Amino acid sequence: MNRNGAIIAGLLTLALAATGCGSSNPPSSGPSSGPLKLAFVQGVIGDAFYVTMQCGIQEEAAKLGATVSTNGPQKFDPSLQTPVLQSVIASQPNAILIAPTDVSAMQQPIQQAVQQNIKVVLVDTTLKDPSVAASAIASDNLGGGKAAFDAIQQLAPNGGKVLVVSVQPGISTTDDRAKGFQDAVKANPAYQDLGVQYSNNDPQKAAQIVSAALQANPDIVGIFATNLFSAEGSATGLRQSGRQGVVKIVGFDAGPDQVKALQDGTVQALVAQQPALIGRDGVTQAVAALKGQPVTKSIGTGFTVLTQANLNTPEGQAAVYKTAC
Repeated sequence: MNRNGAIIAGLLTLALAATGCGSSNPPSSGPSSGPLKLAFVQGVIGDAFYVTMQCGIQEEAAKLGATVSTNGPQKFDPSLQTPVLQSVIASQPNAILIAPTDVSAMQQPIQQAVQQNIKVVLVDTTLKDPSVAASAIASDNLGGGKAAFDAIQQLAPNGGKVLVVSVQPGISTTDDRAKGFQDAVKANPAYQDLGVQYSNNDPQKAAQIVSAALQANPDIVGIFATNLFSAEGSATGLRQSGRQGVVKIVGFDAGPDQVKALQDGTVQALVAQQPALIGRDGVTQAVAALKGQPVTKSIGTGFTVLTQANLNTPEGQAAVYKTAC
């Protein structure tokens, strides 16, 4: 090669190095390439629990200089959440915070995100194998179920039969709430556990379950409804059976509909989670994982039991969920 050819070759090498072309290492999508891109995939869009979590996520992301996009399915259904997640993966965020809608069905779709070198943090619900995630943050749902039974004991202290109305098997949070409740019932011989029945998020079906249960067991003293629709339907079943107020209902969560039911006396107590804290912790762990810093593999958060007596206190109002950030 002559002198002019060597100069030209050298200039081409410098130009390629400057643009990153010819290198086997692609440009980094990590912290050094600008603001971190976080994505939040809700369990169901528009639910006050997930809206409150979104507020916590956005608040913490702003503090840490990250951006956040939020998406979710119209129903709490893995067949609807999966395409939402796939679309989010295609947008190539640095990390995804997700509330899986099924412990098994969402395992492979979330694994696909991990295979794309996207950090995953589980918020609220979890997976059968959560080891694929950098971290998992959730309420102590077993403890929440026990708190629900403690509330039943306060409301119906003489003992009796109790029933759990839940959503469907395979949802980690509601499964744990039911188990926590049933374990607590077993520890007190004054109460008899009538088991768990599933409404599939259908208030009408929950009402039918409660009506049938009261016909078979008119001495039921308490019902633990593991989510909003279970509580709504259970209250309808009690009204139809003429037992509203006699049989006590303890619900879960503290969105506008649940709080109104508490105020109206439809339910007698609510177990409120801390969704904003779950969101903030999720962002903290995602950013730490992206920066190669230590992460906490599993974080449990607490809850507040709301009744008409403490609903309007500062602690009670702080526990009520938001409908907008």
